[in-house]
Amino acid sequence: MPATDPHSGARSLEETLERLVADVPDFPEPGVGFKDITPLLADPEGFAQVVAALATPGRDADGAVAVTKVLGMESRGFILGAPAALHLGVGFVPVRKAGKLPRETHAVAYSLEYGEATLEIHTDAVAPGERVLVIDDVLATGGTAAATIELVERCGGIVVGVSVLLELAFLDPRAKLPNTPVHTLLTN
Repeated sequence: MPATDPHSGARSLEETLERLVADVPDFPEPGVGFKDITPLLADPEGFAQVVAALATPGRDADGAVAVTKVLGMESRGFILGAPAALHLGVGFVPVRKAGKLPRETHAVAYSLEYGEATLEIHTDAVAPGERVLVIDDVLATGGTAAATIELVERCGGIVVGVSVLLELAFLDPRAKLPNTPVHTLLTN
């Protein structure tokens, strides 16, 4: 059994994730395994534990905040990234699907595990030189994270890392992120 904190009675992060993330086969298409985080979101202790862990790469070795923005990708990256930004005391930037942002945007098309998509960011969402932490729920093929990094770079920002709840290592997502530190809470 995973260790728990004897002072708080909290479950280990790994145990929390295994307990509160449900596997859904053949969704949204046959052959795709979907990771359902809604049980995690409904559990305030587990959710707080995950938010704090996802925010960890946004701090330096001394614990000081080392980023100016957190970016979350549509849509579950919003749910995880926004509270992580608050946890760090920095701004949050949503990276949206095409046509969802009202002002001038940068756009990047990319491949998904089960299709293709386009992501957009407002051109002024990240200032040149700003240090950014990218947060999402699942790192599958790495395409969404790589597209988001490209968007940050088009704005002139610097991605300090990608932080995800789950990594599907069998899909080799890090191959698309060769120069980016990846922080994963649980690897499948």
